Amino acid sequence: MNSTPFQALACPLDGEPLHLAGSAWRCAAGHSFDVAKQGYVNLLPVQQKRSTDPGDSKPMVAARQRFLEAGYYQPIAQAVSKHLLSHAEVRSASSFGCLDAGCGEGYYLRELSRAALNSRPLSLVGLDISKWAVLAAAKQDDKKMPHCSWVVGSNAHLPVQTATLDSVLCMFGFPVHHEFARVLKPSGLLVQVEAGAGHLRELREVIYPTLKPDPTSERKVPEGFVQLQTESLSYQIALEGQDSIGDLLAMTPHLYRASQEGRARAAALDALTLTVDARLMIYERS
Repeated sequence: MNSTPFQALACPLDGEPLHLAGSAWRCAAGHSFDVAKQGYVNLLPVQQKRSTDPGDSKPMVAARQRFLEAGYYQPIAQAVSKHLLSHAEVRSASSFGCLDAGCGEGYYLRELSRAALNSRPLSLVGLDISKWAVLAAAKQDDKKMPHCSWVVGSNAHLPVQTATLDSVLCMFGFPVHHEFARVLKPSGLLVQVEAGAGHLRELREVIYPTLKPDPTSERKVPEGFVQLQTESLSYQIALEGQDSIGDLLAMTPHLYRASQEGRARAAALDALTLTVDARLMIYERS
């Protein structure tokens, strides 16, 4: 993959452009943010935290990394990469800037970079509020040719300069559409993926006594965007062994929502066939 460094970071304290000077990002007011030895930068000031250690925990990140690297969500990654790379081909800029807002341990950006062998240069940045997720993502980069910039930060206050991105990716995360609209260039693309009604239904049937009815209301198009396309991705996967089932449960909010009895029922399973049901929505910045 041809790549160019992402340069359009913004100071989380005053919104001014950040410039890389040696091993730190600095703004004109003198605020400075060191680049960690693993290659990421923490742009989440204490006043933007709701807890001392926000986001996914270290065990959750490790479970998600094992599960995703096993390829269970690769069809989703391939669909996302196809849309982003098609959009990259029609953009006029010399490089294509893409932010994964809520990147976790970086799986989807890595899959995008692998799919982009013949595309124009990509300028990739992954952001997550969990320092453990960003640390895991940064550790997987090839240090001789880094594919991505990794940032600890919040979707609610993206440390990115206004109108500098060609695309934003939000995978099963917490979209903040007014911030996505702010950082996207005109006609920039938002690719948002969320769980469909049948997603992991078989696991939910094991851990919950009853399932909530599926919502039937139509989703409104976010302000500042026009909807281009909606795509449903549905297929089945087979998990073998308690470790794989445990990793799936540990990487989802169901781990904390389920009762102790429900978690025990899942832990007792040796195999589970599951439905993956994802809804992929493509929006254009108007």
